[in-house]
Amino acid sequence: QVQLVESGGGLVQTGGSLRLSCAASGSGFSIGFMGWYRQAPGKQRELVGSITRGGRTNYADFVKGRFTISRDNAKSTVSLQMNSLKPEDTAVYYCNVQVIVKYYTPQEYWGQGTQVTVSS
Repeated sequence: QVQLVESGGGLVQTGGSLRLSCAASGSGFSIGFMGWYRQAPGKQRELVGSITRGGRTNYADFVKGRFTISRDNAKSTVSLQMNSLKPEDTAVYYCNVQVIVKYYTPQEYWGQGTQVTVSS
């Protein structure tokens, strides 16, 4: 059984910074790609960025240069450093993790979501 626990988030003013973290717990699995999505009210969930096990990152255009994804493979954690935040970054942020169990098809797991609110 894999559990993802997110932390961080909260309320920040425009131009401020926040850091989100997500930790995967359990046993008998390895982690493939890790990433972050967000969903604003009335909008579809969208990819913020992702990182491979080797550290290669991919970002949505709307966060390039402002957000940074990192991971710690030993601790099975992924973080999202968000700088220069804008009101349009307000959303619930979800971590997304690919879990690999030997002999089984990889599956994706989602964190519980954490609210990020950027005030103008």
